[in-house]
Amino acid sequence: MNVTVGTGPDSWGVWFSEDPRQIPWDRYLDEVVQAGYTLTELGPYGYLPSSSGKLRTELEGRGLKLEAGVTFGDLSHPAKWDDVVKETVSAGALASSLGAKFHLLIDFPYTNLFTGESIAPPRLDEEGWKCLIDHVHRLAGILHQQFGLTAVFHPHAETHVEYEDQIRRFLADTDPEVVSLCLDTGHHAYRGGDPVAFMREYHMRIPYLHFKSVDREIQRKVEVERIPFATAVAMGMFCEPSQGVVDFPALRDVLREIDYKGFAIVEQDMYPAPFDRPLPIAKRTRDYLRKIGIG
Repeated sequence: MNVTVGTGPDSWGVWFSEDPRQIPWDRYLDEVVQAGYTLTELGPYGYLPSSSGKLRTELEGRGLKLEAGVTFGDLSHPAKWDDVVKETVSAGALASSLGAKFHLLIDFPYTNLFTGESIAPPRLDEEGWKCLIDHVHRLAGILHQQFGLTAVFHPHAETHVEYEDQIRRFLADTDPEVVSLCLDTGHHAYRGGDPVAFMREYHMRIPYLHFKSVDREIQRKVEVERIPFATAVAMGMFCEPSQGVVDFPALRDVLREIDYKGFAIVEQDMYPAPFDRPLPIAKRTRDYLRKIGIG
C-alpha cells in the first residue's frame, strides 16, 4: 500500500471562512509543519488566503502542498445551484492552481448544527434525491473539465447521505468514471456503519479517506439525549484515532490487502477549540499512524 497522509483545518477547529474563535490561518500552517505533516486541505474557502500567489508563497515557504479544495453547500435544492457553482469554481480554481488533485463535495445539513432544529427533511424524496445526484454529476464535470480535479463526495452526519444504505445508493446512482467517494471513518462509524468492511467492499470508488474516530460513550449519549451535532463535537465525540471505536489496525490490514494507493487526511472535528489544544493531538495522531504502519 502507499497511503499519503495529510491533515486539514478541521483538526484545528476551523469550520468557517471567518470566525474569531478559530486559530489564525498562519498559525495553523505553522503547526501543521510542527505536527509532522506536509499535506493540507484547503478547508472553508476564504480561511486560507484566496490569492493563489499569496497561498503558494505561504505553502512553499513551509514545505507544504495542497491536496484538495472543498465545497460545502445545498446539493439537493435547485434554487441553491448558482451559489454552489460559484463556491465550487472559486475553490476549485484556487486548489487547481496550487497543484491539488481532488475536490470534496459535502451536502448541507438538514439540521441547525448548533441548535438541532430541523431545517429540512432528514431523508430526501425521489425528486430531491435525483436533484442531488444530478448536481453532483454536474459539479464533478465542472471540476474535471475546467480544473482537472477529481470530485470526491463526502458523506457527512446530519446530511442526506450519512447512513450506509444512503451511501450504497449514492454509489449505485453515480457514474464511477465521474464521481468518487471520500470515506470519512468517523462519520461512517458515528452513523452505525463499519468503515473497515465498507472500505474493503468499495475501495475501487474510494481514492480519498478522512481519518477520524468516535468516542462510543459520548456518541450513545448524543443519540439518547438528541444533542445537537456542534455540541456533541464540543463534548469530544470525535476523538483521537488511537482511542475511539474505529479499528485502525484492522483498517491498515485492509489497505494492505487491497494494496491501496491513495490519500488519507486526518480530521478530528473540534469546534470551537482552544488555540493550544490541536497541536499536541495532531502530533500524537501522526506518531500513532506511523507506529501502526500508515504513512
